[in-house]
Amino acid sequence: MAGHIIAVVGGKGGVGKSVFAANLAIAHLMNFKQRPLIVDLDLMSLGDQNIILGQNPPKSIVDVSRMPPGPIDPKSLAPFMVNAPAGYSYIAAPRDAIAARDLDLDGLGRFLKAVTQVFPLVVVDCGSAQDPSAMKVMEYATAIFVVSTADVIVINQTRRILSRIQELLFPPEMVQIILNRFSPSNIINPQMIQKQLGRNLLEVLPEDPMSCEGALAKSVPICIAAKDSPIARKFFDLARKIQQTQMLEQLSRLKKPTGAAAKMQSLGAPAPANGSSAAGSTGEGENNDVAPGVTGPVDAWTAMKLRIHRALVEAMDLKKMDTETKDAKQRAILREKTHKAVVEVLTKEDTGTLLSTRELKAQMIKEVIDEALGLGPLEDLLSDDSVTEIMVNSREQIYIERSGKAQLSPVTFSSEAQMMKVVQRIVEPLGRQINESVPFVDARLADGSRVHIIIPPLALRGPTITIRKFPKKRITVKDLVAFGSMTEEIADFLRACVEGKLNVVVSGGTGSGKTTLLNVLSNFIPSNERVITVEDSAELQLVQDHVVRLETRPKNIEGSGEVTIRDLIKCCLRMRPDRIVVGECRGGEALDMLSAMSTGHAGSLTTLHSNNPRECMQRLETLCLMSGVALPAKAIKESIAAAVNIVIQQSRLPDGSRRVTHISEVTGMQGDVITLQDIFLFKQEGLDKKRKIVGRFVPTGFIPKFIEEMEAKGMKISRGLFASK
Repeated sequence: MAGHIIAVVGGKGGVGKSVFAANLAIAHLMNFKQRPLIVDLDLMSLGDQNIILGQNPPKSIVDVSRMPPGPIDPKSLAPFMVNAPAGYSYIAAPRDAIAARDLDLDGLGRFLKAVTQVFPLVVVDCGSAQDPSAMKVMEYATAIFVVSTADVIVINQTRRILSRIQELLFPPEMVQIILNRFSPSNIINPQMIQKQLGRNLLEVLPEDPMSCEGALAKSVPICIAAKDSPIARKFFDLARKIQQTQMLEQLSRLKKPTGAAAKMQSLGAPAPANGSSAAGSTGEGENNDVAPGVTGPVDAWTAMKLRIHRALVEAMDLKKMDTETKDAKQRAILREKTHKAVVEVLTKEDTGTLLSTRELKAQMIKEVIDEALGLGPLEDLLSDDSVTEIMVNSREQIYIERSGKAQLSPVTFSSEAQMMKVVQRIVEPLGRQINESVPFVDARLADGSRVHIIIPPLALRGPTITIRKFPKKRITVKDLVAFGSMTEEIADFLRACVEGKLNVVVSGGTGSGKTTLLNVLSNFIPSNERVITVEDSAELQLVQDHVVRLETRPKNIEGSGEVTIRDLIKCCLRMRPDRIVVGECRGGEALDMLSAMSTGHAGSLTTLHSNNPRECMQRLETLCLMSGVALPAKAIKESIAAAVNIVIQQSRLPDGSRRVTHISEVTGMQGDVITLQDIFLFKQEGLDKKRKIVGRFVPTGFIPKFIEEMEAKGMKISRGLFASK
């Protein structure tokens, strides 16, 4: 019957993970009289197990990984391991970091695949769960034991490790949490830790410094040196619990992911110095010309870029550098260092005819640096002012929008792993997370551009990224007039409406320009008024000084801590606002917004998804019903009619242009129907030679009811503006 592998990782350095791994194996030995194998694969500590076990083998796991192909049995392993008199076998870590670089991941895979036919239990001290060698062990492991302590920082790091393991699709049941060195006097108790990590603890090991320090001083495992101590008894209990519940037999039936080591290496972990592949999942060698994470054939340019990038990761440990620094000087220094490193790598490459000119070399260097430090192929698209939207469907398919029309971009990502790096660079500075448990996120770039990301398993073709670019130059009302979105007369009328404290709803479909128009209208608010903005992703750019900006917050990894637009509207009512500007109403917050408009916050503005003013009223009614407040439909309609003064319909026309197509007044109620009266309309008259829509803005002849109120406030509005033409 095949044995089992237990991979032991630490939530953070210093949690006692190596001591745990050794004593778990010894407890199994002493309980069941079966010889276990202890493997030290902690390539950071390098030798801690030697001290714990009192051994100093001349060979190491690196030598095992480089064994020639052939059968792996006790005879072939004998030169590489120690068979201790106590009854366990031991394979050590290499003696220094230089030797550790020679670890062959393919050879390690072959060893792990065969060693369970030799030993009933193999306990591997993996160090951190952040490198390919640890992931290779996990691919062959029956269980993963994560050791943590009752420390806030350690718990946070443990949560990150659990997220990373989950991202790589290991079954959650496979991961078991061990709380080490726990004292009843700890402020943080096991129940709190279970709640923070979202899973139960397998075992709680007591703090027993006397037994632990005494055993270390003798270089003898605790379960041998102090077998009657409280902590040793806990180790024996744990070994029996594992055996009696048949935990390992049950976990062995789970489906494990393949290629996790390759995925980890492609996400930036250091590659073995000998260039051995981490892409294999079976332990057999594979083609290394293409990096892990690349699906399908790649062209010569992409293959070279991937090789240079892998060499760059070896030459520069970018993970230890602050690649997200906001300091322009530090960014320039980092970019210069990376540029030099890429040039050095290129001198060792056989560029042949691929980089035959200086321009091609410069382009290759730029693309590698963009992928190493920035957003890869998206960098050029983001810097192109003519591109208004970027739509990444898959690694090799990126669409862009120019002049309102979508077209296929020639740029592509090198690999899906590179796409995930870009995704992490977008969300991490904002404190957001995206993984299998939270597979989609709304975020924003440094320039304010709106980003929506969705990843596998929901996105079947790989990570999907949609970026609505934020214009570098603030769009003003003059720009909208120049674009043909409205006329100067309509712009003056809207300015008067905002200054006259009318409540305005901007209605429109997705991508119609609602937020841009809302931003322009918000800038009409007098500078002496206190404005509070509430948004999902902060996009509004108000020119006034007296502005408070609020932004929602999503749930954290524990599923708590969410702050919604509705919460923020309730907060801002206590902040003495003169005006409230809500980026978009899309739920029950619509009722709170109407209440604010009707109770002392006149002149507030918001946007809503709908296709025309009449539909806007229906949509607003539906959103109010989503608030959970049991109000009659007529009462909601009366609230809408009393609160909203005008609806501005913003539309995206078939030629890609964005126009204000309706400006309508909410005139009240007639029976059970909210009455609307159009003030201005956009009348389409045909197409020009370039297939662009030709039309004009016309008044309907209706004079709004609020004109008299505005005139009473001293505002002069020509009645001739509304005369039908």
